[in-house]
Parts: sequence; structure tokens; C-alpha cells
Amino acid sequence: MPGKSVLDADAPAEDGPPGEVVGPLVRGVGVLRRLTEAGGVLSPSALERATGLARSTVDRIAATLARMDYVRLDGRDVVLTPRVMELGNAYLAALRLPALLGARADGLADELDESVSLAVADLDGVRFVHQATRRRALSVSFRIGDLLPAERTAPGALFATGWTEPDWARWRERRAADPRDTAFPAVPPRQTPAGDTAFTDRVERARQDGWALDDQLIEPGLVAVSVPVRDPDTGRPVCVASVVSHTSRHSAADLRTSLLPRLRTAVAAMESDLRTAPVPEPGPPPSGLATWTTASKHELGRDFVESLARGLTVLTAFGAGRSALPLTEVARATGLSRATARRALLTHEHLGLVSARPDRTFTLTPRVLDLGFPPLSRTTLPRLAEPHLRALADRLHEPTALAVLTPDGTEIQYTAGADTGRVLTVHITVGARLPAAATSLGRVLLADSSPSFPEVRAQGYALADEELESGLRSIAVPVRDRTGRVVAAVCVATHAARRTPESCVHDVLPALRTTADRIRTDLRAASRFTRVPPA
Repeated sequence: MPGKSVLDADAPAEDGPPGEVVGPLVRGVGVLRRLTEAGGVLSPSALERATGLARSTVDRIAATLARMDYVRLDGRDVVLTPRVMELGNAYLAALRLPALLGARADGLADELDESVSLAVADLDGVRFVHQATRRRALSVSFRIGDLLPAERTAPGALFATGWTEPDWARWRERRAADPRDTAFPAVPPRQTPAGDTAFTDRVERARQDGWALDDQLIEPGLVAVSVPVRDPDTGRPVCVASVVSHTSRHSAADLRTSLLPRLRTAVAAMESDLRTAPVPEPGPPPSGLATWTTASKHELGRDFVESLARGLTVLTAFGAGRSALPLTEVARATGLSRATARRALLTHEHLGLVSARPDRTFTLTPRVLDLGFPPLSRTTLPRLAEPHLRALADRLHEPTALAVLTPDGTEIQYTAGADTGRVLTVHITVGARLPAAATSLGRVLLADSSPSFPEVRAQGYALADEELESGLRSIAVPVRDRTGRVVAAVCVATHAARRTPESCVHDVLPALRTTADRIRTDLRAASRFTRVPPA
């Protein structure tokens, strides 16, 4: 971290970084980054090799992240969970652009029937912060949080029009050290290194034209046209909007003639939205984090790395209306001491996750999205629910299932399930359909919109007692999204010989509701800035 941090004004010069960088926090962030690069799953031994850390250190970091619900210890693997998306959500909320401009991007995607993205600059790369994709067999889109080299994208040429000489020097240094782009897992490696002239020429064209074209720079067949969205006060690009297509639908030349005018119209509307957007009211900061980390340390002892947990909570102090915070506000929001918050901010600044501003405030950088966001940004509700269903099935020794209503509302469709090892068990087949009104799952789903099930709606569950099949008894509860709307239902099925209706209500229902709450918590984290398909 070159230069002197504004945090150093609070301490003697000799106390500045790297001496105050928190080692456990650096190592924990490294583990999250390696998991992200690997798609969200690695064994402890693979993490040991990828990070160069001792196995005991990896185990302690994994245990701490599991306590925070950022990873799940699944057999021999460490698996990222949707709760880790809270870190990226803090950055995206503080950025405001997805919330302000996302609807415009979605509307343009619907109008053109093509994918539309918003990207921000990240040093000499670009990073996606919003995606409106088309569901086709041949899909052209990236994940939110994916980092791409500037020279292989249309947005990169537009951002580079504002680069200074140190920016160009950093870009050349990176290119020399990594000519095949192996440090960018979101793009295919280069087969042959490209010279610098092609990119500098494209930057100059982008400067003159005010827009840029990607003619299969990333991989054959992928084309895009991009226009900068400029800050109404400074005139600098705050992001770049792109329409992405495939050569089977549009040539690069066709993008310019047929789609660029409509993209420019949408960008003009986005810039108008930026000019008229009210200053957001600061949302409530997280509460009780310092107390929680202390209690976790007392409970787990040396297996809980308190400095790692506290350091990560500092990132969650930022958010909507809290995009730039001074040290005192970070400490107040997290409940940490100024000294602890200061060292965490120094460490995050050292890692490139936080940027210090001349007014002595701090902001999150796009690199926060490196911490687990991309591989989880395309999760589905069944994928999200599966580990919770397995845990419930293991606890109750009964099969569990997740289901949604079919579009016509007459049937349910199973989308996920977990079986048990009983000889006499209920077999649940993912994809199977059953009459909605005859099942506990269907009644819960119908109760949200139909007046025919007021009792189910009032009590918050449905019990089906040998109505679909003799001997089959099941109980179900709803799963709600961020708005409170019922989007799915979960159930436990059993044989009438094993559990009475009263036992289902008194013994099964509490655990079932806890499972639904856990699924909803994960869904809230995953769906704040991404779409989570119900099936």
C-alpha cells in the first residue's frame, strides 16, 4: 500500500502499515478469495495448497467462517454459503448504482431481448455490478462480481480514456507478468499474447466516439457495445452500460447500427436518474457484532479467530446511505473500539478492499466482490435450500422436500428434497407434480393467494393426513422472499404409523419452521442484488 494512510494521522508514523496489518484477517480474506476462484468449494487440503497456510490455520479459519455462516463444512469440503454475500451486498448498497439504474438495464434487456450489464472500473480491470440476462440455451453473460481485464472488454476501453500515466504503467506491468490473463478466471486464457497497440488504439477511438465495441475480444462469438454512464457533477464515468449478444444474432457492425441508438437513449435516462435521485437515508448499521464475536470466542476458544471475524464485520458497516464513513462511525456501527476498527481498516486498505479519501473517510472498493460473490450470484432456490433440507432430514430421520406452484396454480412441483435411510420411507422425486389442493405443500402455497385456505394462512402451516395416499402424513410451512411473498414451501413427510398428527405439530413443526427461516435468511442475502430463480 503505497503512501501514508489517512488513518496514520491518529498514530505515530512508525505505527503505520504494514506493521499494524492484522495477519489473521489477511489470511482469512485469502481463504475466501481462493474459495471464490475455485467456484465456491475446496477441501481443506486444497485450501492448504492454494494459500500456503498450515493445515491447522486453515482449519481455524474455516471454523471461524462457519461460525459466521459464511461457509459450510460439508463432509471433507469447505463450501461458500449465501450469507457471505452480505459482504458484497454492503459494497453494492453503498455504490447505489444497481438500485438506481438496475431497472433501466432490465427494461432495455426486455426491449432488445438481449443481455444488458452494468460494469465499474477496478484498477486496470472492469467488474460487473448488475446483469439482466436472457434465458437461452446459448447464454452470453457474466456473473455479478466477475473481474475482466480492461483490454478485453468494451467498458475497459471507455474507463481507460481517463487513465493517468501510473494507471498505464500498472496495466503494462500486469500484462508483462501475466500475458495469458491467468489471473482472471472469468475469461478464457489467451492463446497468444496481444500487443499493447491494439488496446491503446481502441481507447483513442472510444475517446473520440464516446462509445466502444467488443468484437469477440473475450471469446469467439461474443460481441458487445458499451456506453459510459457519467456522473452529473464531474462528467466522469461512474459505470458503463453494455448490450451483450452473440454473432448468431448480431454482428459487431449490426450492434452499432441497430442497438447503439437505443442503448444511448437508455443511458441518457440513467444519467437523468442520477441527477434527480434523492440522497438516501442511512440504513440502520449492524448491531451486536462485537458482542457476538466475543461470545463466540468464549464458546469456541482457540478455534474461533476473533480478529478475523471482527475484521470482516467492519465491511458490513457500509451500505445504503453509508457509502463513505469516518473511523469513528465505523467503530460506532460495529461496536468495536477505535483501535480495533482502525487496524481492520488499515488491513482492508492494504488488501485493496477499502479506499481512503482525502476527507478522512473510507469507502469500499469493487474488490469486496472477490469475497464469495460471483459463484453464488447465480444460485437457485433449490440449490440454496438443499443443505438445509438435508440437515432437517438428518435431524428428524424423515424425508423433506421443497416445492413451488406450477404456473396455472393447480399443481405443485418438487424442486429439491432430502431422503433418509429408513426401510419404509416416502420417495420424493425432483420434478414430480401432484395436485396442489391435496398436499400440505400445495395448501400452504395456495393460502397466500386464495381465500379457500384461511385456516392455513392464519396458523402458518398445513397438515395433510392420509389424503393423497393411505398412510402418508405430511406437514408444510411457507418460504417467503424479501418482500414477504410466499415463493415456495417446505415439508416433512412421514408414515402414519410413525407420527400422529399431534406429533407432527408439536415435534416436527418447530424444526420445520426453523428450517424455513434459515432458507429465507439465505434467500434474503442472495436475492438483494441478484435474481434467485425459484426452480
